[in-house]
This record gives sequence, C-alpha cells and structure tokens, in this order.
Amino acid sequence: MLGFEQIDRADLAEVGGKGVHLGELSRIDGVRVPDGFCVTTDAFGQVMAAVPALDGHLDRLAQVGPDDRETIRTLSAEIRAVIEGAAMPDDLVKAISDAVDERVPYAVRSSATAEDLPTASFAGQQDSYLNVIGTDEVLRHVRRCWASLFTERAVTYRRHNGFDHRAVRMGVVVQRMVFPEAAGILFTADPVSSNRKIATVEAAWGLGEALVSGHVNGDVYTVRDDQVVSTAIATKRLAVYGVPGGGTEETPIESERQTQPTLTEAQAIELVRLGRRLEAHFACPQDIEWCLVGGEFHLVQSRPITTLFPVPVTEDGGNHVYLSVGHQQMMTDAMKPLGLSFWQLTTPRPMHEAGGRLFVDVAPMLATPSGRQSIMDNAGKSDPLMRDALLTVLDRGDFIPSLPDPETPPAAAAPEAPMETDPAIAVDLIAQNQASVAKLRREIEPLTGSALLDFIKTDLGELRRLLFDRRSFQAIMASMDTVWWLNEHLERWLGEKNAADVLTQSVPHNVTSEMGLALLDVADVIRPHEDVVAFLRDVGDDEDFLDGLSGLDGGPEARDAIKGYLDQYGMRCAGEIDITRTRWTERPATLVPTILGNVKNFEPGAAERRFAQGLAEARRKEQDVLTRLRALPDGDEKADETKRMIDRVRTFAGYREYPKYGMISRYFIYKQALLREAGRLTEDGVLRAEDDIFYLRFEELQNVVRDAKADHDLIRERREAFRNHESLTPPRVLTSDGEAITGDYRRDDAPPGALAGLPVSAGTVEGRARVIVDMADADLEAGDILVTAFTDPSWTPLFVAVDGLVTEVGGLMTHGAVIAREYGLPAVVGVDRATQLIRDGQRIRVNGTDGYIELLD
Repeated sequence: MLGFEQIDRADLAEVGGKGVHLGELSRIDGVRVPDGFCVTTDAFGQVMAAVPALDGHLDRLAQVGPDDRETIRTLSAEIRAVIEGAAMPDDLVKAISDAVDERVPYAVRSSATAEDLPTASFAGQQDSYLNVIGTDEVLRHVRRCWASLFTERAVTYRRHNGFDHRAVRMGVVVQRMVFPEAAGILFTADPVSSNRKIATVEAAWGLGEALVSGHVNGDVYTVRDDQVVSTAIATKRLAVYGVPGGGTEETPIESERQTQPTLTEAQAIELVRLGRRLEAHFACPQDIEWCLVGGEFHLVQSRPITTLFPVPVTEDGGNHVYLSVGHQQMMTDAMKPLGLSFWQLTTPRPMHEAGGRLFVDVAPMLATPSGRQSIMDNAGKSDPLMRDALLTVLDRGDFIPSLPDPETPPAAAAPEAPMETDPAIAVDLIAQNQASVAKLRREIEPLTGSALLDFIKTDLGELRRLLFDRRSFQAIMASMDTVWWLNEHLERWLGEKNAADVLTQSVPHNVTSEMGLALLDVADVIRPHEDVVAFLRDVGDDEDFLDGLSGLDGGPEARDAIKGYLDQYGMRCAGEIDITRTRWTERPATLVPTILGNVKNFEPGAAERRFAQGLAEARRKEQDVLTRLRALPDGDEKADETKRMIDRVRTFAGYREYPKYGMISRYFIYKQALLREAGRLTEDGVLRAEDDIFYLRFEELQNVVRDAKADHDLIRERREAFRNHESLTPPRVLTSDGEAITGDYRRDDAPPGALAGLPVSAGTVEGRARVIVDMADADLEAGDILVTAFTDPSWTPLFVAVDGLVTEVGGLMTHGAVIAREYGLPAVVGVDRATQLIRDGQRIRVNGTDGYIELLD
C-alpha cells in the first residue's frame, strides 16, 4: 500500500491513473484532498496469480469481438464472480486493517493502469463505492473494485480501444469520505465547443453521485476571464446523501431549495481559478470532481479531458485561425509522424500540426480586406461550411484585428497570356512526369543508409518542381476556371444549374477515372472462370492469394490481370497522402470485394461502354446548350464563346488528376526504399520493428540511419499518441482558443428533414444507402448509393458500381466531385455527420443539383 503523500506521477504502474492523480493533487499547495491510500497493482497481481481458473476465461475473452455483447456479458460476469470470491493474502488484509479506522466512512474507488490517462479517460468504466464503513466492508469493496475491471462496459471499451485485458491492472483508492453541501464537476475547457478559455461548472446538492450518474440535472456556470458569463439554474429534485451505517440513498429536495443556486458566482469563479492551477500543473485541460464542505472546496479527482482536439502550439500568444488541410485533401484521418513530415516537405506552405493532422493559419489573411475577400471567395467555392465557420469567427469582431491593406501593394507580375487550348500540353506534361518517376525508380534502387535518405531529400525538390510547375498549374487552373465560367454563364443565360457536370464526362487523360474503368476490365478477365470467382470469394485477408491462382482454370490470366492493374495503380490506397498507409500492392486483397462486385454487377465490355456513354452524353449536352444559346439575343456570340470554353475544359479537365498520381507514385517508391532500409536496421537491432520508422519524422530518421541509434521510448509514446489521434474528429476550422467550429449551410430551400450539402454533380437518384468506411468492406449492388466520410482517388473503383455519392467532406473541385461528374453520378458532399445520420441500407434520395439528401424510410 502507498499513502497519497508517497505517490507521484512516476507511480502509474503501481497505483493506476486515479491514484496517481490523487497523489499529485495532494502535493499541490492550497489544494484540499481528503486523506487516503492506494492498494497497489502488485496486490491485485498477487491475488489474480493465485486464481489459475482466470487464465482460461481471459483466453476466451481475448477472442471475442467488441460488438459481441452477449458473450462479453456472460464471460465478464463469470470473471467477476471468480475475483470477488478470491482470498486476499494475510499481509494485505493486515495492512488495510491497520490503515482503516473502524468509525470513519470511506470511498473505495477503482484505479486501473489504463484509467484517467491523457489518451483515454476510461471514466465510469470501473466501479466506485461511497460511505463504506468498517474493515470487513472495505476489504469486500476492494475485491469488488478489482472485479469491476471486468464489467461489460469496461471490457467493451478496452476491446474498442485496443487495450489488452491482461496488460491492464487494478489499483484501488481508499479515501476518507467528506459529506458536502454541494458537489459537482468542473471542466477547465468547454466540453461542447472545446474552447480552452471557457470553463464550465456543474453543481448539485449533496454528493456528486446524483450528477455523475445522470439522475439529476445540475446548475451550470460558464466562466471566462474571471467572469461568470452565463448561469443556468436547474430544478434539482433529488440529492444523494450518506446513510448512517454505510451506503447512500437518494433523498427528495425540499421544494424551496430545488431552484436555489448551489453556488454563488464568487464561488464558481474561485473554483475555476483552482481548476486553472491544476490545468497548469498537469499541462492539459482537466475534468475535476469537487465537493463544497463548510464553504471550502475539496477535490476528489482530476483527470485529463480526452475528447478535446489538440491546439497547434505557438509561442506568440496571439489569436490564430487554423484551416484543416485534411478537409481540402479529402483525408481527415490521423497521419503518422513520417507521413506528416513528408507532406510538409512536399508543400511550400507553412503548416501546423495538431492531433495527427495539419492546419494552415489564415489569421494574417483574414486581418486585411483583400486577404479576407480572397480566402472567403475560395472557401465559398470549395467548402461552404468552412466559409461559414470563418464568418462565425469574423462576426465576433475582436478575435481577428482589422488591418488596412498595404498602401503600396506589391508590384504585380505582368499578366501571363492565357494558356492556349492545345491537347498536346497535357500529353507533354504527363510524359515529363512519367519520365521523372522512371528515372527515380532506376536511381534509388541501389542506395542504402545515409545516401538513400539524402537522395530522397534531394528528390523531394524534383517532386515539388513537378507539382508546382507553372505550365502544370496553368493547365489545372484553366480547367477549374472554365468549369466555374460554364456553370455561372449557363445558369444566367439558360437557367441551367451545374451544366459543366455533364459537359466534362469522359474527358481524356483522367488517370483517376481510367483507374476505375480498368478494374472493370480486370473483372472481364475473371468472370468466365467459376473456379477463380469461387477462390476469390474465400480470400479474406490472405495477401498471398495471387500465388494461389496459378493452379486454377483461368487462374494465370486472372493473376496477370490483377498484377497488371497493380503495376499501374498499386501505389494507391485510402488516405494515400500519408506515405505510411498500406498500398494496394502491399495488400491486394483490399481490391477483391470490388472486383467481385464488378464480376456480379456488370456485363463484359462495361468499361468501354461506360466511357462511350459518358462521351455521348457530353456531346448531346454540348449540342443542346449551343442550340439553345443561339436562340437568345446575341446568341451566336454566346454560343461561340461557350464552345471555346467547352473545348477548353475538355482539354484540361482530365489532366487535373495527374499531378497527384505522380506524387503518390513517387511516395510509394520512397516508401519501398525506406522499408528496405528499415529491414536492415531491424536486423541490426537498431529498430525493434520495421514500422518504427513511421513514428519518426524524416529528419529524425536521417539521424537514426546515420547514428545507428533510435529512441525507443519516443517511438512508443508516438504509437500511443497516434492511437489517441485516430479517435479524434478534426474540425474544419480551429481557433487558438481551442474552439472547433463546424459551420452551417444556412439555407431553407431543402425539404423538411433533408440533410444539406454542397451539390457537385447534377442529377437526382433514389437508392439504397451503403455506409462504407473501408473500401475493403464494400459489398455493392446495382443502384446503391455510396455514403462515406471522404473519397480520395483510391475510392474511384467503387464509383463505377454505384448510382450516387454522399460524403461528409469535399468541395466542388475535389477528387470525388470531379470523378462523380466524370461518371455522371449525382453527388452531394460536405454533408455533416452523414455516416451517422444515414443508416446503412436505408433508402435515400440524392439531389446533386440542389445539394440535399432526403431520408425516405
């Protein structure tokens, strides 16, 4: 056992999260913590080791899926019964008996080693017991706390969060009870908006148990800058009080006290000041349980608030407004350190890291009229929710200072002549990129050690040259500007919305749409061979399945078709801008469900027919538009100008996808070379696993290769941090106060109950929603509508199999929108929480012209 005064943050393994925090709290001057001690995890381990029957139970529990609630309920109940009946060692019984005063009531509370951590709070997962009186009762409740490590909710939480049941150990806090007039919770950051400058106090009469358990609504005090900015006094009909002899009970509150404030404003401010001290001590926002006894605050717990999205670290103390790079790149998942590092080495724009994501600070642009106009115009075209979130910040007036534009603007470069509409330009740009990638592949092959890392760093300059080549940029902007011109003018002249959607179907040189059609060709090779189809249905996660095709009728042809596809597109994967992501070539089984879907849902020759159909529709739309324009006043002039724009958009629209394809091709070559180097470092004992390199920044990896020495503690910490980052949802807009702002469409043209979004590909379609978060889980039927969080180019093979698209993230010119238009799919993007609000299998109607989704059942 350890007394609180003996415990500090180094003792996590001995006393668990709650015990460590109480030990730390008791060391802070001026913080009142009721006295107590911790039964250590060693004691728990000794008792568990003496119960051999537990091993079998734990083995079975480890095999149970996190959603198999019935099995978890049965097994966890059996384990709890075994633990509660376990005998305690005599020396432990004596130590607890000597520390307990028979006449004093205690709180006996769980303190697991995976509890109340910065990365996972586990709040409420194990049990606590209040007003426990007498040594025998304390001993019994210690065993009950141990057993609560295996409540159904605790087991399920660990399974979902990747914690090993055997690795989590239990300490138990035994703490003198205090019986407060009022108690509650203090959040030192706003739990709703995440604003770090706003603290929230919740308070109720009696013990805090009524509030924590949700049996009563408490008073809520919102405090900012030492001022109570809002107060909501609840009607508090119940309170929990201690019972003489032990235990607690709910007691009705007399009517005159039900609406009385539990705290004065001065007390709320005093409590928040105390919370700010704890926040500074623990270096992160805190969730604090407090009691008011005799006019003084006592603290019985403080844990990190684990649901807040981190704020980028800055040193200037000024106000900042961060835009999510992931929302613009169609990849909002967390990235590993090597992935973050490579992306920052690829792009010239300064970026800030937080929560495994990248952000751009736009506060300087928002400060001036011209900068504000530019960023709001761009956001309005690409992501209206982001624009609205920025307006929310600007409407506050005082967050971003208003500065004048420079009196003497920087000298503008002479305007360049518009790029001519010449198909040879795109062909030449693609050829240059291909030649550069082929040269990289040849030159990197023999390199190892520091020479390899130095070569990659140099070659990143070649990647940047290609990405930001002036002619390449002009070609991309020609495509985007022309789409906007066509949509704007044809809506004004003809009243037709999003006419460019059809006009840009089946354009040449679109490597992303060609990728989707090419998988239809693979299905054509496989379809005639029943044994191959049956074999592929049983592939599962077998990444060596291609070798197993050789002995089947049609197997060699199927193998060669899949390998040929991987040679062309195998560097792609979901979240491909993170170099650490597993590529299709590394996990080809990812493609099997889509291939089988194509075999089932399409007839031979579908790829050629699909492209020809889109081309025919584009030509029909062109003739229709031009004919209608010529009937207008000045019609010939309008038609001629529109024809030039149609030719221009069809010349350059396909090329827009190629620079990213070239970048991802390069990333995969880098990755393959780095993994070969990681294999050598692992063989030499420098690294413990090849994927350790993913948790190092590029510069750190250079040092590891040079010095043949790695910081294994740093790698372990970053693995744990990444696991936490994966559970976080990044905001579109984040302020330096920590406030996450989502934005709103603020429109009233959608039917009641419809989900609003951004229309990016015209048309209306009804069908079955398939909510898919992993391409490998796709099981699509003809007529389905794909609903997912985001679609980068790797999702394109699914587009050929669906009739519509809904995503949570996206803009008019992002990849999913471009390919949806290419394939003629009605699409709505930027639909907030679409994967939560739309049920898998639900029938929906997607209006890609006006931008909303109707839920039909």
